[in-house]
Amino acid sequence: MPKLQATTRELQGRKNYILRNEGRVPGVVYGAGTTPLNIAVDHNTLAKLFRTAGESTLVEMQIEGGKTLNVLIQDIQKDPLREDIIHADFRAVDMNKPIEAEVKLKFIGEAPAVKVLGGTLVRPMESLLIRALPKDLMSVIEIDLSKLVTFDDAVRVSELVLPEGVEVLEEPNSTLALVAPPRSDEEMASLDKAVEADVSAVKVEGEKKEGEEGAEVSTTEGEKKDEPAKTE
Repeated sequence: MPKLQATTRELQGRKNYILRNEGRVPGVVYGAGTTPLNIAVDHNTLAKLFRTAGESTLVEMQIEGGKTLNVLIQDIQKDPLREDIIHADFRAVDMNKPIEAEVKLKFIGEAPAVKVLGGTLVRPMESLLIRALPKDLMSVIEIDLSKLVTFDDAVRVSELVLPEGVEVLEEPNSTLALVAPPRSDEEMASLDKAVEADVSAVKVEGEKKEGEEGAEVSTTEGEKKDEPAKTE
């Protein structure tokens, strides 16, 4: 189980920028075995852990003072420009009670329907909601694309083979992967015409707006010319 060191923090709200400037991420831990607790963790350690563990891998959080909790990374907030983590929520779990977690899908192998038939891989889902004991959680669920031999083939939730005790909370018939056939020449030609029509409509609309704005400016200038000259 990966480990993460945490310290308690007094700074809150806008003062959290002090922590961020020191390379730490303000966060909160709540859930089983603890009251909500404001904490701070090292940014680089958390970023690396989140890349490998995601939101469905159990983490041992060691909090200053000797308290240890088994947690999940419940939520991550990032700076929209720099992509730095600016806040994190951690959920403490009871190891003896099943919990729900979102697990990412990892698509492996190559679909013959893509390689041989020239189709396009379609992945309607990127993660699955599961229920399991914390010890049985996994970081990813692998989806084998080599089963997609024809355009009629699909990988569905009902076909997944998961460890005992892991329940998928999705519709059994939900499609996880399929291959769409390539477009025909007629379809491509029709699509090109539709795009050209959209572009023409946008161009005409733009010309109208430019004319209207020009007329308004012109009228204003005309009014200025008609004003009587000032005398002193």
